[in-house]
Amino acid sequence: MSQHTLQGRTEDELLWYRRRGFLQAAAAWTALGGWGAAMAQQRSNVVDLRGDAFVNGAQLRRDQYIQTGDRIETGPDGHLVFVMGNSSFLVRQNSRFVVERGDTLSAVSVLRLLTGAIVSVWSKGPSRQIVTPTLTAGIRGTGVYTEVREDGRSYFCNCYGTVELVAGRDRTVSRSDYHQSFWAEVAPRDGRLLTPAGAINHSDEEVELVAALLGQPTRWQELGRKGVKDGAGYMEENHPPHPLVR
Repeated sequence: MSQHTLQGRTEDELLWYRRRGFLQAAAAWTALGGWGAAMAQQRSNVVDLRGDAFVNGAQLRRDQYIQTGDRIETGPDGHLVFVMGNSSFLVRQNSRFVVERGDTLSAVSVLRLLTGAIVSVWSKGPSRQIVTPTLTAGIRGTGVYTEVREDGRSYFCNCYGTVELVAGRDRTVSRSDYHQSFWAEVAPRDGRLLTPAGAINHSDEEVELVAALLGQPTRWQELGRKGVKDGAGYMEENHPPHPLVR
């Protein structure tokens, strides 16, 4: 298992993928043809569900279909994995978010995360965004981990790919092969709302499995190696500093 650092999360939240039930569900999803087959056969796009989750205030059933425009919430024991169009999502407990509709019924234009945490993988496509109370991230095709903390700060890791980040007047373009991480602050720190962070609260295996639901490898799987998981985003051991380090 890859190295990971916990901060305000439990080991159990990151080890969900080891459960036999999820592995069987993920294998079945792939064997049955993934998203396209689920649409054609009018099957649920819920890959895995544990504990309580709610859609538009009603209890989510395992055989239910999540649509763009839905308001989704997980309970204290809730855990949800689903696929929508060319994006896949792993939702941690105590999360509240909305998947806003894009050009088609199955296209997500905005993932609006209010509380909690989500691992998500986005195939290349039209402009899309992840929005939190303190951050806007423009997605171009990437795997990311997003968390809204109890203190109001947002944590964002560009696990691989290219993302444009905006927090107040601060903005940067993140290009990452291996976990480039940021804080979006509630109030400026040293005059900035967008600050560097370490890689916390998510594992390589989680991102790999969420990507696999779309039939995609991660960047480190493509390269056949991993870098230093310090939040700077590079493969090389002697790498440049985080792009926000002055």
